[in-house]
Amino acid sequence: MMEQTGSGARNVAIVRALTCLMFLMFAMTSDAVGSVIPKIIGEFQLSMKSASAFQYAPMAAMALGALTLGFLADRLGHKWTIVLGLALYGTGSALFALADRFGQFVTLLAIGGLGVSVFKTGALALVGDVSRSTTQHTSFMNLIEGFFGIGSILGPAIVAVLLVHGLSWKWLYVIASGICALLVALALAARYPARRIESRAPASLVRTLGLLRDPYALTFSCLISLYVAVEVAIYVWMPTYLRIYHGPLPGLVPYALTVFFVLRAAGRMVGAWVLSRFSWPTALALLSLAIFGCFLGSLAGGSQAGLILLPLSGLFMSVIYPTINSKGISGFPKAEHGRVAGLLLAFTALAAAVGPFAMGAVSDAYRSPKYGFVLAAGFALLLAVGLVLNALTGFAQRRLRTQEQEYSAAPGAAARA
Repeated sequence: MMEQTGSGARNVAIVRALTCLMFLMFAMTSDAVGSVIPKIIGEFQLSMKSASAFQYAPMAAMALGALTLGFLADRLGHKWTIVLGLALYGTGSALFALADRFGQFVTLLAIGGLGVSVFKTGALALVGDVSRSTTQHTSFMNLIEGFFGIGSILGPAIVAVLLVHGLSWKWLYVIASGICALLVALALAARYPARRIESRAPASLVRTLGLLRDPYALTFSCLISLYVAVEVAIYVWMPTYLRIYHGPLPGLVPYALTVFFVLRAAGRMVGAWVLSRFSWPTALALLSLAIFGCFLGSLAGGSQAGLILLPLSGLFMSVIYPTINSKGISGFPKAEHGRVAGLLLAFTALAAAVGPFAMGAVSDAYRSPKYGFVLAAGFALLLAVGLVLNALTGFAQRRLRTQEQEYSAAPGAAARA
């Protein structure tokens, strides 16, 4: 086993920190959409379906970018893929300062989503380079998503502060572009771990799509899609749904989304601890059943129950996404992590685009956001069924055992990209 030098270990630590900060920055804008949508509905006189473009436009662009550009992480290297994606995302976000029309905002969101697809794929593929086992891969993925959770809290908070001071919500994106510029500079200066390239076949879109013939990749793509459809139902439409609340706790309504994000972030920060004490298939199966219970209880008890149960679902969601993502990626050789990450990100973004759009359309058709959450409860049920079956059959564990040998080698010494 190769020993890392002190300098190599420091470089790996720096790369880990940069990766966490990238996810925090992205979450500031992506998870603030629930706070922004009620404002743009009033500002531009939009229906719920039309306003959902603020969610589905960047996510559709992200899905397209992940499929068509995900292989860049394996072809160009992780460092330059990350720099390219950050630059594109930062440019789109900075131009919000000049935009004032709904169509312009949607276009800039799509540009930003394309940039996210590039840097996020590179970052996800990089996790394998700094991990020594599939377990450590999952632990680091949960840490990354913990920082994403912090960004999810910061974004809506920044929007609230902007509005209190009479400023437009769009300055959130300008603030994110400034952070992005700093991250680009740090990424250029960082030394990334050297990668061993076992596969000589050129990375390409065709090979990325070819993964869909693998039952393992297809299964995890479906699981991650179902999870994302359930999660975005909360942060996109819960604030709108709770506008019909007439129960005894109206003062809690403005903070419901913040409570959701806080519980999700807290859970992700302790995710590694949870997974070290419980079998991950069993833990995910039980947590998914709890999420379905929250949605079912919210439908049965109306918005009064939803005010409590929907934010509470964030605690149960905490470790599911990073764990599914990690197990899906680490079920393949490291040389293929870029295209696998691209495929999973494409399904993630596609679900994040289609799910809220479908919920908005259903809510408009039945003239109540409640019916959108009926659809979301169906997604939650399917997710629970899939994860329970995985726990009962041992489907994923068999595949992961075959990859442990590659992870037994230490991450390569840092080298200039």
